[in-house]
Amino acid sequence: MKIRIGVGAAGASSTPEALGELVAAIDELGFDSLWLSEVLTGPVIDPVKLGTTMLLPGRNVLRLAKQLASLDVLCRGRLLVTLVPGLTYPPEREAIGVEPKQRGAAIDEALPLLRRLWAGETVSHEGTAATFQNVKLSPLPVQKPLEVWLGGNVPSALERCGRLSDGWLPSLCTPEEAAAGRVVIEEAAAKAGRSISGEHFGMSIGYASKPIDPATARVMAARRPRSLELTPVGLPALRQLIERFIAVGFSKFVLRPVAPPASWRAELDVLAGAVGDLQT
Repeated sequence: MKIRIGVGAAGASSTPEALGELVAAIDELGFDSLWLSEVLTGPVIDPVKLGTTMLLPGRNVLRLAKQLASLDVLCRGRLLVTLVPGLTYPPEREAIGVEPKQRGAAIDEALPLLRRLWAGETVSHEGTAATFQNVKLSPLPVQKPLEVWLGGNVPSALERCGRLSDGWLPSLCTPEEAAAGRVVIEEAAAKAGRSISGEHFGMSIGYASKPIDPATARVMAARRPRSLELTPVGLPALRQLIERFIAVGFSKFVLRPVAPPASWRAELDVLAGAVGDLQT
């Protein structure tokens, strides 16, 4: 099992200078990947230009297929996308424009279309995700196939992951919950006549290097109720949590500081010293 650790950039993409510092530090310190999460109402650059944990509901599927195929060509086949239904707190819920209860159906409709377009088929479709006739995408992705992972840990998301995705990257769950979710996913995959590589189970972990200040804590609790409970505080606690996930078979990690650090280089220097040796 290959252990890989990526870094979630949080607000680092709000300026070119901060993003440049982060990219250089990731490369020099040996982290596996850079991840940007798409939040429509947050101060971040649209990550479709870089690769991302990104929203699917509310997007035109044909436009998305073209963007991601082009990005995979530009980065020479190094793109990995995790599609998520999006957060449910206001105003993000209104900005997405798709009710939370309808977002799973949007992924069900759009993901098979994306795969057909990326495979070079001539595709016609009429539905919520898009309406188009006899479209053949160009350029096609370098990767064949271009992998798509899913997040989420409610029962419907787990079943969808097993039925449609190439991997699972959830957040805000315990190692025990993650292990139980993996069982559900693998059972759903087998029922659909497919399988997911054992290397394709990961975890997105928000962490705090020091005690969380009250203002940040209020924002976290408002956005996702379990976030404070499941956020390790201090790098020793983060390492222990990663080791617990590794013990139940998870091997890909995206580590996200819950507050943007004053210096990304300094943050990643310390992070590399704390957990970098876990990579294999």
